[in-house]
Amino acid sequence: MKNEKSFSALMSETNLYLWIISISIIIIGIYNPPLGIIGFCILMYLIYHYRKTVSKKKEELRTYIENLSDNVDAATKNAILNIPFPLVIIDEKGSINWYNMLFFNIFEGSYILEKNLNQFITGINLEKVLESGSEKYTNLNIRQNYYDLYCNRVDVQEKSESSHIIMVYLVDKTEYMSIKNKAMEDKEVIAVLQVDNFEEVFKEVDDSSKPALVAGIDKTINTWASSNNASIQKYTNGEYIMHFPFKQLLAIQEKRFDILDSMREISAGNKIPVTLSIGVGLNGKNHLELQLFAKSAMDIALGRGGDQAVVKDNDKLSYYGGKTKAVEKRTKVKARVIAYALKQLIEQTEDIIIMGHEMPDLDCLGSALGIYRCCKNLNKNVKIILNRVNAGISNLYADLQEDEEYADVFINNQEALNLVTKKTLLIVVDVHRPSFTESKALLERVEKVVVVDHHRRGSEFIENAVITYIEPYASSTSELVTEILQYMFERTRIKQIEAEALLAGIFIDTKNFSFQTGVRTFEAAAFLRRVGADTTLTRQLFQDDMETFLTRAEVVKSAQTYKQNIAISIIPAEAKNPALVAAQAADELLNIKGINASFVLSKINSDIFISGRSLGDINVQVVLEKLGGGGHLTVAGAQISEISIDAAITLVKSAVDEYLKEGER
Repeated sequence: MKNEKSFSALMSETNLYLWIISISIIIIGIYNPPLGIIGFCILMYLIYHYRKTVSKKKEELRTYIENLSDNVDAATKNAILNIPFPLVIIDEKGSINWYNMLFFNIFEGSYILEKNLNQFITGINLEKVLESGSEKYTNLNIRQNYYDLYCNRVDVQEKSESSHIIMVYLVDKTEYMSIKNKAMEDKEVIAVLQVDNFEEVFKEVDDSSKPALVAGIDKTINTWASSNNASIQKYTNGEYIMHFPFKQLLAIQEKRFDILDSMREISAGNKIPVTLSIGVGLNGKNHLELQLFAKSAMDIALGRGGDQAVVKDNDKLSYYGGKTKAVEKRTKVKARVIAYALKQLIEQTEDIIIMGHEMPDLDCLGSALGIYRCCKNLNKNVKIILNRVNAGISNLYADLQEDEEYADVFINNQEALNLVTKKTLLIVVDVHRPSFTESKALLERVEKVVVVDHHRRGSEFIENAVITYIEPYASSTSELVTEILQYMFERTRIKQIEAEALLAGIFIDTKNFSFQTGVRTFEAAAFLRRVGADTTLTRQLFQDDMETFLTRAEVVKSAQTYKQNIAISIIPAEAKNPALVAAQAADELLNIKGINASFVLSKINSDIFISGRSLGDINVQVVLEKLGGGGHLTVAGAQISEISIDAAITLVKSAVDEYLKEGER
């Protein structure tokens, strides 16, 4: 290319000189014709010599380029033939036209020529390669070796037709993958173990049996750790820290943390089964981050009710166990501490906003009213976010509107956002997932947030809350708020409608004290009765109109059974208040003999809402978590967008199958 450019520059310069000579000869010929004729003859000779020289130079250049092309072709052929990678050339349809010996060695013993490449290597999208010109596929497992595969389109011109061939070559990564897998297998994993009901079990045991109980717990955990080549250290009663390699975690996960079952079998005079929670930290940058992961996983395990293991791999969470009912904590120490801390926080704040979840129920609104009374008793300005009144709370809301005090208490999202200042306190009740709240934008704007909830903690969570009070053992958030009210003030001042709202919240979530009901539930209900709640008026908050009653009956009638003991039904498209009817119908289906769990689906706009209920044998929370939902062992829900009812039913059945399969392991 350099010679070609130099030659072009020289020709251009010579042309310029010839033009100057021509002009000079014309001028000389005008003044001296004989001398002009001589000059013209000389010019003709120069032109002849110039053309001859140009022709010779072009021939030399052509010969040079041809020789260069031959050298390049030879180098290209030599490179292809001797390339140190397995190489194969295929046509547009994937048929093999040529391959080198390294490629042949991979599939030694197979006839390769003219066969389709997909018979040897699957997963290559030839249409995409032809369209984009090149593609890369990583970590392909071929004949027990790992390769990166590269495809390049080559355009071929044959006579008047153009076609394409594809060059495919492989880069062996087997050794790299072997080293990587070995490093991954040896990577350290940290686990934190905690007997989550140690105090409750310990108090139930006779003094003479307590040493045997502690010894039984230690022996079970140490034996399990030893069988998994793990080092374990006990730092307080019922709390341990464990170190082991990642390859051992795979074996533990395969057995689905069978230590959880072993712990419940411990018998040393205890009436309450011993349950264990495990938080595992994986793939941290250092030991500190691993410990933080393990601690965070433990918090989630306890927030979900305990008796389970949670593995935290950076932002990815995996759950194991959690299929038993959360054990009620008899002591109210934590409730007293939370009440005191919340009171101090409220006293330091001027403006307070209370927020629940979308489509609030009686537990959500009742607990919001309980927190409202806490704030008003401390003479604070407080608002409750309520974007829309649904059928589930319409009776209570109508009663509230008859009282002038609540005329300007309820506000919508936009009004709440306009009220926010740096000193605003946001109290979130009956929900801990940002996407399920009335206003996610409000969470992002307010600096001080308090969370009070009774649902099992999920992977999505309101982070950096000033106070987090999540107790999955509790029947309802209304129960937790009632206890806070008792401990916050020596003499509790609460209006009758607020006490009835809290009692209604307990009623709705316990199904009239038949589910998730403990001693503290009855104590909270008794307190509300003492401060003025009328059970008859509370019952009226649940009354339905005739249309809703008949729709619910139709949904129960049309239910179908799955796996013999699970009922699945659909809310008619024209139904009034579909979400409310779905929850009620799911409860009603459990009254049928032989039905242990129920799922009722309703469609609202483009979303499918699923209400799950159980008698306790099937954990509907774990089932619906697989669909992005959550809740409790016996009461749970989920929401799926942009999907048909039939497709949603298929997803529910798949989630049930997966849950049952996990239980068989």
